[in-house]
Amino acid sequence: MTSQPLLAGVHQVSEMESRILDATKTSIERWGVSRFTVNDVCEMVNISRATIYRIFPGGKEVLLEALHVRSLDEFFATMLARTQGATSLEDLLVRCVVVATTELRNDEHLALMLATEPGTTLTRFTVGGMPRIVRVASAYLAPLIADFIPRSEADELVEVLVRLVISYFLAPSERFDFANQDSVAKFLRSNLNIHEFTK
Repeated sequence: MTSQPLLAGVHQVSEMESRILDATKTSIERWGVSRFTVNDVCEMVNISRATIYRIFPGGKEVLLEALHVRSLDEFFATMLARTQGATSLEDLLVRCVVVATTELRNDEHLALMLATEPGTTLTRFTVGGMPRIVRVASAYLAPLIADFIPRSEADELVEVLVRLVISYFLAPSERFDFANQDSVAKFLRSNLNIHEFTK
């Protein structure tokens, strides 16, 4: 398999950017997306508003966007690390679904946001955020899947997987547990006909 996909546009944050984004995340957890301010972040990091606006021109909305981008990058980097060594398309897809579901379930920040600001949080996973999630997922995963099927089909398959994982995470099924390898394998064999994707 390919050792590592090339990720165009993935931004490596500096130490200061990381501190600011960490403070943004903490501020959101304390006060919520709508109520936290740039000043809250400044106080936590002990920097001026000018410094934040120099690093993140646009203020609060740009901070939120940068935090979302970092979260997605970290999520899929974790997935990449845990899917290395997959020996078949089915093995790779099962690992992707299990890792994604497990990471979503174990994300304490996400759980808090779903509990306190469900509307805003759900938007990140549905109409508002789905196109971005699919794009990032494709950047990370399609090159790996393309070791087994044509790239155009890999991109389509990634989108299907993203939508499935998010749907089953937000509305869990009593029949399928997407954090369980055997359950995921059964689901994929029954519903995606994995063998038909072979090159």
